Amino acid sequence: MGRWRPPRPRGSRYITPEGARRMRAEVKQLWEIERPRVTQAVSDAAKLGDRSENADYIYGKKRLREIDSRVRFLTKRLEEITVVDRVPDERDKIFFGAWVTLEDESGKEVRYRIVGPDEFNVKEGLISMDSPVARALLGKRLDDEVEIQQMERWVTYYICEIEYSEISAED
Repeated sequence: MGRWRPPRPRGSRYITPEGARRMRAEVKQLWEIERPRVTQAVSDAAKLGDRSENADYIYGKKRLREIDSRVRFLTKRLEEITVVDRVPDERDKIFFGAWVTLEDESGKEVRYRIVGPDEFNVKEGLISMDSPVARALLGKRLDDEVEIQQMERWVTYYICEIEYSEISAED
């Protein structure tokens, strides 16, 4: 039996303008700064002779493969995603890009922004639109109740605030 696994389902194809800028900046940094630096290090290491025991050469080649793979992935992903660069007309309803403040029954508040799967970061309050929490929130309105499963229990949240960031011009 092989190690084959079925491919993961693709994430949604939406991204905020900030997320798209971060992805383009990462491609630029990897391709224009990191890759030339590593290429030079590999070239210098190759000049030293025996490559089979040269750690700098072996690590450098591995790092080049990682950089090329990441640049390929980001480039393909940037071609297929849609940048959501406008605020919806109904600002009292939760759509992609909304900052949502939720309050549980004990009065504790949490705040999330619904973003694309390529830019989520729970520590910063950015949740993927494909996540169960975001799916439960999408389409809801201010003052609605939402039940979200956390671990092995259901928690009821009240939607206290819905806010949309103003969209800045694309670079």
